[in-house]
Amino acid sequence: GTFTARLLQTTTFQNTSFADTKGLGLLEDIELGYLDKHTWSIHFCQPWMRSALPRADWHTTENLIKIFVQQFNHLINEGAMQMDVPYPFVAQCMAGCTLYPNRTSQPFAYVGYNGQDLLSFDTKNATWTFYQDTNFSRYVQSFLLNTALSEMLEMIFNETCVDDMELLLHYGRAAVERQ
Repeated sequence: GTFTARLLQTTTFQNTSFADTKGLGLLEDIELGYLDKHTWSIHFCQPWMRSALPRADWHTTENLIKIFVQQFNHLINEGAMQMDVPYPFVAQCMAGCTLYPNRTSQPFAYVGYNGQDLLSFDTKNATWTFYQDTNFSRYVQSFLLNTALSEMLEMIFNETCVDDMELLLHYGRAAVERQ
């Protein structure tokens, strides 16, 4: 069948110096793990997760997630201050991929602002497209295009999506089929 994995991030920016981030990983509607906002470590929710991903892969993925979340939060906060965006506000990200039975995949990434779609990642052209064309969305698009974040997304989409999804499905098949 067709399966989708998602990484979700919601950050509430209370003011210029305090942001509260929540992160969650899903395979279909099965909670795989979450981000501990105090230690920035990933906690697994399924007993089979540790065996699904080789330790080196998991360590690399965990570090990439930490770097992405911290850079994203810093850059969004910087842009909000520069553009006089009123606090508090919420920024959301969803990234992942859908794996089809023929081993092809479709990656995706979206950024939201206060519950509204802001940008989406066009995987064919490796660029971010607007839902809302505002100064703030142009700023967010600019830093996403001109930082290592887009390169990191491309690497995850192109190099790890299919392989990691197949491992998750192999080890988590009983949980997925139970749904």
